[in-house]
Amino acid sequence: MQSPAQRVFFLAAIVIAGSLCVPAAAAADQQTLTGTVSDSMCGQQHMEADAVKCTRACVGHGAKYMLVVGEKVYSLNTTDKTLRAKLDEQAGSKATVTGNVNGIAVDVISVAPAK
Repeated sequence: MQSPAQRVFFLAAIVIAGSLCVPAAAAADQQTLTGTVSDSMCGQQHMEADAVKCTRACVGHGAKYMLVVGEKVYSLNTTDKTLRAKLDEQAGSKATVTGNVNGIAVDVISVAPAK
C-alpha cells in the first residue's frame, strides 16, 4: 500500500507527463497551406470580376476570410489585427498560411505572400 506522499508524487508525475504531451499533440495539427485568399460569401467563385475588391467588400460586410487550396476551402480563424491586415493585403491573391488545421478550419499563426 502506498503512503499519502507516494500517491501525491505519483499523481503529480502523471499530471506533469500529460502536460508535456499536449504541446506535441497541438503541433501535429500545424500545417502550412498555399492557396488563394477568398471570402466565405464567394468561396471559389467571386461575384465580381476583380477578386481583390470582391474579397475585401465581402469581408467588409461580415464574411470570413477563406483559403482556397485546389478543391478545398478552409476557413481562416484569427482575431489578431496584424494577421487580419496581412490577409487583407493578400485578398484575392496567392498566400501561404501556417496554422493549426482542424478539418476545414485553420487557426492562423502566420500569413505571407506565396512564393
